[in-house]
Amino acid sequence: MEVKGKQVDLPDTTQSEPKVGFISGVKEELKKITWTNKAELIFFTKLVVTTTFAFGLGIYLFDLVIKGALESLTFLLHRIFG
Repeated sequence: MEVKGKQVDLPDTTQSEPKVGFISGVKEELKKITWTNKAELIFFTKLVVTTTFAFGLGIYLFDLVIKGALESLTFLLHRIFG
């Protein structure tokens, strides 16, 4: 293949690496992973559930405040303008 007058050598993609090499590579990478222990897993699960609940409750309360303000504004405008 030529790119702007220069010869570029592309890798030969007709021959693929055997599946055995891929699987052994995956095994090697899995050995490098640091897995959490049971106590950490339980703690972080509780943390995620609690945080999700807190944010959901916060958004709900904020929505209630906005809804109340808009309903109050609508009631006031209906009183003023009929």
